[in-house]
Amino acid sequence: MSYQKPVLELNTRPQPGPRSPERAEAVTAGEDYGTHLLENQLRVGDFVKIQRAFEPPEPSKITCMSREEFMQTMPEVVGWGSEEDYGKLFDRVDVTRDGFINWDKLNTFMLLSLYEKDEHMKATVVPQWKDLEFLAGKHKDTIQNVVFLRSLSRYLTISKEGLVGFWDENLKLQETFPITSDVMKLKHLWVTSLVSLENVNKVAVALTSKEICFYDLLSSEELSCQYKLQGLKAAPICMHYWYDPGDANTSVLSFGDVTGKVQAIVFTAASISLFESPGNVCEDEEATVIINWAELLSGNHKCCHVLQHKLHRGDWVRQVMYSASLEAIISSTTSNASTVVLAWREKPKKVLKMTSFNIDQGIHAFDYHSRLNLIATAGINNKVCLWNPYVVSKPAGVLWGHSASIIAVQFFVERKQLFSFSQDKVLRLWDVQHQLSIQRIACAFPQIQDFQCLFHFDEARGRLFISCNNQLALLAMQSEISRRVRSHEKAVTCVLYSSLLRQVISSDAGSTVSFWMIDTGQKIKQFTSCHGNAEISSMALDANETRLLTGSTDGTIKVWDFSGFCHHTLIVGQDGAVEILQILVLKKTILVTGWQRYGFASLKRIKQAITVFRPQNFKQFFIQPEVWKGGVQHQDDILCAAFSPPQILATGSYDGEIVLWNNSTENAHHVLHPKYQTLVKSQPDSKPQRCLSAGNSCSIRLQADQACRGPWSIQVDTEGNHAVTRLCFLEARKNIAATGGSNLVSCGGSGYVRFWDTFKKQLQAEFVAHNGVGPIIMCTDKLNRYLTTGDLDGRLKIWNIEEYCLNSSERRIAEAPPLLRSFQPHEDRISSLAMCEVGGCVLVLSSSADGSVCVTGICDTPVCIFGQAKHWNIENYLFLPERDTDLEEGDVQKKEVRAIPVFSKEKSCLEPKEHSPLSKEITDDSTYQLRPCEDINLVMNYKERNSYMKITQELSSGEAVQQAPSVFRLLHVGSLRELPVVCKPAFLLDPEQYFRAEAPDDHPPSPELPALSEILKSVFDEKNLFPKDILDRERKAKQLCQETSCEMKIRRNKKQL
Repeated sequence: MSYQKPVLELNTRPQPGPRSPERAEAVTAGEDYGTHLLENQLRVGDFVKIQRAFEPPEPSKITCMSREEFMQTMPEVVGWGSEEDYGKLFDRVDVTRDGFINWDKLNTFMLLSLYEKDEHMKATVVPQWKDLEFLAGKHKDTIQNVVFLRSLSRYLTISKEGLVGFWDENLKLQETFPITSDVMKLKHLWVTSLVSLENVNKVAVALTSKEICFYDLLSSEELSCQYKLQGLKAAPICMHYWYDPGDANTSVLSFGDVTGKVQAIVFTAASISLFESPGNVCEDEEATVIINWAELLSGNHKCCHVLQHKLHRGDWVRQVMYSASLEAIISSTTSNASTVVLAWREKPKKVLKMTSFNIDQGIHAFDYHSRLNLIATAGINNKVCLWNPYVVSKPAGVLWGHSASIIAVQFFVERKQLFSFSQDKVLRLWDVQHQLSIQRIACAFPQIQDFQCLFHFDEARGRLFISCNNQLALLAMQSEISRRVRSHEKAVTCVLYSSLLRQVISSDAGSTVSFWMIDTGQKIKQFTSCHGNAEISSMALDANETRLLTGSTDGTIKVWDFSGFCHHTLIVGQDGAVEILQILVLKKTILVTGWQRYGFASLKRIKQAITVFRPQNFKQFFIQPEVWKGGVQHQDDILCAAFSPPQILATGSYDGEIVLWNNSTENAHHVLHPKYQTLVKSQPDSKPQRCLSAGNSCSIRLQADQACRGPWSIQVDTEGNHAVTRLCFLEARKNIAATGGSNLVSCGGSGYVRFWDTFKKQLQAEFVAHNGVGPIIMCTDKLNRYLTTGDLDGRLKIWNIEEYCLNSSERRIAEAPPLLRSFQPHEDRISSLAMCEVGGCVLVLSSSADGSVCVTGICDTPVCIFGQAKHWNIENYLFLPERDTDLEEGDVQKKEVRAIPVFSKEKSCLEPKEHSPLSKEITDDSTYQLRPCEDINLVMNYKERNSYMKITQELSSGEAVQQAPSVFRLLHVGSLRELPVVCKPAFLLDPEQYFRAEAPDDHPPSPELPALSEILKSVFDEKNLFPKDILDRERKAKQLCQETSCEMKIRRNKKQL
């Protein structure tokens, strides 16, 4: 269905605010409305001077100028600007290519430019909407509420008959189930309201049975009723919940009933317990605790108290809200007396002081804007009134325009605008400051005279929900026209760098993969619909960087080559949607972390083990997961993983636990947490669990002693304050086991970054990298000198960790490492980070939900966006920060290698990278897979070898050789020092004293040595004579020669045929 296109009645221009230098970096030179154009830099005085220059000597004549005259005259007349800039302005004015312009042409051009700029600014203020979309649901009665559960990233709807629906973020219905009651049957039960208790992961449902039920979202069953508040004097018909973001223990649940009474429960220890459990309650965790309303009024519950008033005098309370800024409970009715009541809290006395507004004919709804300090009311008399809470005599403003009774209002808080929806299904958007209607939309609902409407605007996601009885419609905002360059049409989810191709690989929520040149920013190729319409949530490259793995929300991982051919599809989730969070490609295995929901709308994430695939068994197109022997060790979702050779595997979960595994045996041995560290005790006869597959709840875990974890293991981190979103091993730090220091970095909830010593199993340092922005992500460079962190606001910070936590310390370090740079290259959440080194310059790659992929340097270098109109030269655009002499040795070595092309070829033959198990041509682990893109010279010329040896001898004869041609290139070879003068020993000065002239005759004969075959314990062959790496190189060289000779024979035979 479609709706009537919005009619813009009046568009007001916004007041542009100041832009920070960091944000200005992200705006490219290719902007359509940028300030770099000359016409946008000219002022009124400059136009007056230009007009005088075009004034004719006689009134009847018109002065015209050619391009050359305009270029020579204008810089002198205006007093600034170059001839080239005025020449470009002439070309833009002379669109007909007449070769001359006059004042009328120039004036018309400027007016059109200003009009286009004004229309562009208007488009950024007035939201543009997609077509009205009706969501396919299963509700059979009036929809009462729509809420977004941030802890589960799901929408929840509930209808009057008690049917609950759970929707994913793409608004696809996942599960529905009825709420039952043991008091009365479902057909006699009506649901009147629902609110989300976000700080405690619960929902409260008000029923016509004069009770309020509190359901736990983290229950192992469907929706477990944890508390049931009974004994209310009347049925509650509206509710509102507020909690303090700075103190999760403080919250207020307010509700109004059919008798006009407004009541509020003030919780003081919400994160611990909403109510005190009676002494006779059973120990079953899933049992419902009955709370009597009379006990709350009498003050028997120390963790909460009640506030109430009945100023509405018997009228139904249509809406109730608690405002923290006013410290008042706002409620409304449809009566013209005491229409809106503000009950002000007096905290020490626990009493309410009331003020009221009298509105003719009453109102249906209201909303409050804390920054504007205005209350908007939806009047039955077709008017929207704006009230100052402290002035009850008359409204501060009246918005006219609706021709029917207004049934809903809601503020667009960020833009200081107001939505209003009327009985005739007309939606209006108002500019509150100017009190004008700027948009009108007529919604195409069925023509029903008597209907009940729900109006909910999800500002964070730009979604407007409007219901007509049991039909739920969505009006989604279009992406705003922005000056910012977008690399993808949809949110970018992952970014990688291929050093083999010197390309950046990015993926988005629309299942598209793009390839970009790092040197210029040019797009090379693009794969579309890689997983259909499912979002690509993670990517990884194999060891040889010849295969790309993409993981999607449809529960599959696909293995691609760079020509766009899919070789395998790995089935991670057999039933239902699976969130694949990370793909870790190791030498012989592919490890996958993620989570999957199970059961009938239980919405409890499974405590997952690790999904494992073994590439040596990839013999078909569709590959099923294999058994991970370690089973389940985490109590919550595994969000990330990291590997450190030869066998240390670390996995981090939502509850803050980091489990250390032996990747060879696939057994866990330690659990790290900011509050505790413990040893994992496993049963020898425990059965391994298959993860992320249907039918397995994965609730069985190896016997990790819960008592060892202490009381912290009992408390569930529902807010994700300790959640581990990224893990990174500092592999460049050598001898950490002997000298101490940190070799593992974690980051995540509350913006914390933590440094761990996995050998001593202790937390050595932690600091807040980003304060007050929620979870963060991070990455490091290969040499572990820099740490880059990104947050939900699009801000990046680069830290110098080269000298941070290098030594062991008994005291936990709280100081942060040196901050090199803090800037904001993105406008939305940073989804992925990567660091690479190109031409000796360390680069930071970042992707964001705003659709952009950026690259920048460590120091204050400009931010380049992939997809911008103007390409760049990475070597000239970015520069390398100053380093110590030791850090520059690698660059000197690279220059030495580039000067000897023969050496680079020999190095590629004799020193291959780790073999990737994903290539089809390789079935034996011992065979080395050649890179197809490398130009390898298999037969080296004898003269080239001699010249290479001469160059090496010349380098070694100098003061120092920067790099050796063998596997011992890390050794420092230099000129030998002069030996000191050594005195002769005494046996040389007086040999007669120490040596005899001849041996005595009675010297016993020497015993005969046994035969070699009698004492030889093992065969003494060339394997014992030479090092293993030399033999491996010789074996691989022979195999390469054999394969090459076979290919040459086949080609000759084909040519002969």
